[in-house]
Formats: sequence, C-alpha cells, structure tokens
Amino acid sequence: MTQVVNAYLAWPFERCDVEVIESRGDPGDHVAAARGLVRALRAVRRLTTAPGPRVLVVHLSERGSFLREGAVLRYAHRLGLPVVAHLHGADFVAFAAAHPRLVGDVLGAADHVIALSHETAQVVRRFVDASRVSLVPNAVPPGTPVPKRRTVVFGGVVGHRKGVDVLQAAWRRAGPPAGWQLLVAGPVPDPSVVDPTTPQARFVGALDHADLMALLDAAAVAVLPSRDEALPMFVLEAMARDACVVATDVGGMAAVLDDGCGVVVPPADVDALAAALRHVTTDDDVRESIVARARRRFTATYAAPAVYPRVEDLWLSTREGATA
Repeated sequence: MTQVVNAYLAWPFERCDVEVIESRGDPGDHVAAARGLVRALRAVRRLTTAPGPRVLVVHLSERGSFLREGAVLRYAHRLGLPVVAHLHGADFVAFAAAHPRLVGDVLGAADHVIALSHETAQVVRRFVDASRVSLVPNAVPPGTPVPKRRTVVFGGVVGHRKGVDVLQAAWRRAGPPAGWQLLVAGPVPDPSVVDPTTPQARFVGALDHADLMALLDAAAVAVLPSRDEALPMFVLEAMARDACVVATDVGGMAAVLDDGCGVVVPPADVDALAAALRHVTTDDDVRESIVARARRRFTATYAAPAVYPRVEDLWLSTREGATA
C-alpha cells in the first residue's frame, strides 16, 4: 500500500490535489498504532470543515489494517464525507470469508470500492451493489530498461508465502544454464528457509525500492512463485522493465499474464516452475516474444498514464454521486 500511495503523490493529477492522512504507527508498537488511529480520526474530522469538496480514499487490506482503516472509513461515512475503499492484500478473500459481518459493515459504508483482482471484486459484490465496485489494477511508472544480464530476480519477503522454498527447489531441478544467476532480494524473517547450497544463486537481503528496481532494469527474467497474492506490484514493475515474468496462478496474476504476456504455473508445483524457468532461460526468442507482448499490455493497461486518469474519474464521480 505504501508504494501505491507514494505513486499517487508522485503523479500530477490534473483535477485533484492529493494529501495523505497516516493512520498507522510503528509496526508492533500498539501504543503508537492507537495514537496513529486517533490522529487519523481527528484529521478526518477536520476535513468536514475544510473549504472545497473532499473525497476520502481509504487504503486497507485485511486483519489489523481492515480493523484500523475500516474504523476510519466508517467514521468518515458517519460524518457525511464521500468515501472510496481501495482494497489491497493477498489474503482478503479468506479474510472476508472468515469475517463476513465485519467486511460487510465496513464496505457497506463506502460510496465506492476499488478492487485489484477479479477474485476480490467478486467477493466485494456479495456485500455491496455491483455498481459501486470497480476493478482497477495497481499502476507503476514506466521503467528504464538497460541491457539485460542473464539474471532471474525474485523480490519480496523470503518465506513460505512467497514460495521461496519452491523457487530454490525448482531452480536446482531446472539445472540453470551456464552464465545464469538467481538473485533473491528481500528480508529473511526465517533464515531456515534459505538453502545456501542452491546453485548459481545469491541472496542479497533486503533492498530499498530503488535498488530492487535497478536489479529488475537489468534482469532478463523476474520470478514470483507465491502461494497467495492480490496483484503484486513486483510483477507490474518487472513488466515495465522488460523482464520476462514467471509467476504462479494466484490472485490477479493469471489475468495480468495471460495471452502470452508471461508464464503462469500452479502454486507450489516444483516441476512446473522448473520447466518454466528452463524454458525462458534457454530460449532467447521465446523470452523476447513474451517481453514484447507484456510491454504492449503494460502500456495499454497498467502504466500510470493508463490507470491514474481512471482512478481520478472514480474519485470525482464518487464526490458527484454523494452530492447529487
């Protein structure tokens, strides 16, 4: 969510001025979290007396975020502010199934809901009218690809949910060709997940966003073998940088990568992932054709110039609907 909000702040919206209200304290610090929520509620209250029209966009995922940001959303609704709920989170579908009353109460208070994937949008339509639900992907700025190196890059938390165990086994089984290297970037909360004997692999640790993007700029292949996702920015950022994407069929990834825009395999399937990695690292023509199709799709559907005008239209239509 942080990346999405930062991208909003960097984009020159023509009809809206975008400001941020922080609602979260330091992770793990419950006192700071409570103070952050109080500050957010006070800021929302001040919006009711600020000059000019206002729309509150609340970014929320599941678990603690849904409780915290959901409280902000419902408070804004009670104050009469038009509110857009922008959903994130790989586990939202399961969360909604486990907590239908909470999800219904929060989303029912939103004037409009933005979902990242078809799966999430279907779930949301169980709680709110379909006319109030829009499927809008995350967007990223176009990248600046550089001459490609024979690297396969993974970016994310190095753990079970992201499928790093499967990735290492598949990379070993694929028998990586000479000159290719697997680069695994991300924090490692559980060191036992890392197999230091994985051939032609390097675990580079947590990187800031700019350094990870530099790896993707030069990467020939990007891989994300997750067991759960919504619509990960990493995949879109890889497409923006002409990296051939190999990913699992979870969340919205299959819809992003269909029609030959990437290679999609079942989650937790070592053999399928190994075959996909072997295919794109040994056949340059196949890899380049996938990249060309992905570039066209990214430009038309996922690049910031294609997505942000849609988002701005939704914000403004929500305001107009609330005042009609």
